[in-house]
Amino acid sequence: MGVALFLFMLVLVLLVTVAITGTKLVGQSEVIVIERLGKYHRTAESGLNIIIPILDKPKYIQERLMTKDVDGKIIVRERVTNRIDLREQVQDFPHQSVITMDNVSMNIDAVLYYQVMDPVRATYEIANLPYALETLTKTTLRSVIGEMDLDETLASREEINNKLRTMLDQATDKWGIHVTRVEILDIIPPATIREAMENQMRAERKRRARVLEAQGDKEARILEAQGKRDAEINVAEGMAKSRLMIAEAEAKSIETVQSALKTGNASSYLVATKYLEALPQMADGKATKIFLPVETASILGTVGAFAEMLELDKKK
Repeated sequence: MGVALFLFMLVLVLLVTVAITGTKLVGQSEVIVIERLGKYHRTAESGLNIIIPILDKPKYIQERLMTKDVDGKIIVRERVTNRIDLREQVQDFPHQSVITMDNVSMNIDAVLYYQVMDPVRATYEIANLPYALETLTKTTLRSVIGEMDLDETLASREEINNKLRTMLDQATDKWGIHVTRVEILDIIPPATIREAMENQMRAERKRRARVLEAQGDKEARILEAQGKRDAEINVAEGMAKSRLMIAEAEAKSIETVQSALKTGNASSYLVATKYLEALPQMADGKATKIFLPVETASILGTVGAFAEMLELDKKK
């Protein structure tokens, strides 16, 4: 009886052990590579999977992961797992020292985004996939920057990203990896280069300020000259209109005098008028002698004209 109970308990323990070790629960977006007798057998996808204990076992892989803390320091950690994540993953690297084509040394911070497309190849074609991606990204980055000068490197981040993504995607295709994108986070030139760039930037800003100031002065002078010209034109037009109106008024007055005089000698009337207007000014001076014109006939004619006008007024 005791032996039978012992055997029953032993069988029960074995069954429980087999049930536990033969059941694998795989999470969403994860897979497990299953080997049978040391050879690839199948890929266990998300959900409940049953394997044969002793014959089947998950393939464990070693990974070297890099993360950044709140201060931006790189934390390296090693782990061994049998789960392969199929989601898009990000691999952050520390600053890499690169040399441009014109022999300028600088540090570049890059981030790699990738996704495992074939878990089998990612398991058997490469060991320590994250570390391999890190090393490949470093060498590729140095190769790309080595073909560009300093100015081109600072101004062509998008071009560098595209080149890196294309080259890394081609190199990692045999690993079953798809590189979705590569981002250059920061480019840090040497201190001397940064100082020279800052001086150049300040000089460029001063030059632009002077150009803008000169353009402003030029436009102000042009506007001022245009304003003076328009003002002079307005004054000249006003004087011309005034003189035209005076001339028209004098012409009308002459026509009126001409129509009023019988003899039609309007010129004599006007000359006499001017003489009479000038007499007060002549008499107002300090001179003791006054010289009158000697054209007696013209003066008499003018007096006659006045007389005719007076007779016309009396008749009226």
